[in-house]
Amino acid sequence: MEQTHFPILPDATLAAINTVGEWLAQDDLSGSRQPPDVDAVILAGNAVIPTIEAACRIAAQREIPLLISGGIGHSTTFLYAAIGSHPRYHTLQVEGRAEASILADVARAFWQIPEARVWVEDRSTNCGENARFSWNMLKERQRTSGRVLVVQDPTMQRRTMATFARVCRDEPLSPQWISHPGFTPALQNGTEGVEFSGVNAGLWPVDRYLSLVLGELPRLYDDVNGYGPAGRDFIAHVAFPEAVTAAWIQLQQDPVLKVARKII
Repeated sequence: MEQTHFPILPDATLAAINTVGEWLAQDDLSGSRQPPDVDAVILAGNAVIPTIEAACRIAAQREIPLLISGGIGHSTTFLYAAIGSHPRYHTLQVEGRAEASILADVARAFWQIPEARVWVEDRSTNCGENARFSWNMLKERQRTSGRVLVVQDPTMQRRTMATFARVCRDEPLSPQWISHPGFTPALQNGTEGVEFSGVNAGLWPVDRYLSLVLGELPRLYDDVNGYGPAGRDFIAHVAFPEAVTAAWIQLQQDPVLKVARKII
């Protein structure tokens, strides 16, 4: 995705953003360099190329099913743009197609995952449906146990895991869900403004990433306004570490975030 320049931020603000971003990008495989010992991979539709490729890579290496979940939703155009601007994937047809169908083409054509191991769920339009419809497909294929890797946009990874936990809360048997966003984004100040450190191709524009991160936290609250059991009951209870709460307070007070882009 095309990167736009975002104003330089104070070091304390960057540290707070990265604290929140790392926490949202829940990674049960952090620090491991070996392909994970899992029985299947679920890739929830998103437009983050390193995340998409991580799911495909693991499914190909392990020779296990790759269940891709995603219909046409409010963010599908971002995937169209990401695929259209990619040096390899741009040859794929995207307009009017479900996210899962496009990503299945990526998996088959560019990662050589056989048709029989690419399972397509192309009706879901939000995180809750991703989890519910994926779980239904696993049950249909008698994959209700073992270890299943869940891969999602890093900004939505923790919510997605809480959604799978909520969907399977009353099930007599369900897999051990393993969380992995493919990579953990981090921001730094560059010569022209805030930029991603390390991996920076196929990512969000910085301002969109900031908007997603800061808009995500209130959804995870377990109160009348949040998605937790005490609110809309979309997700299982999520506990907030003190460091994340402190970082959130820091971000709400930052004048650059308030004035420059009115993100908060």
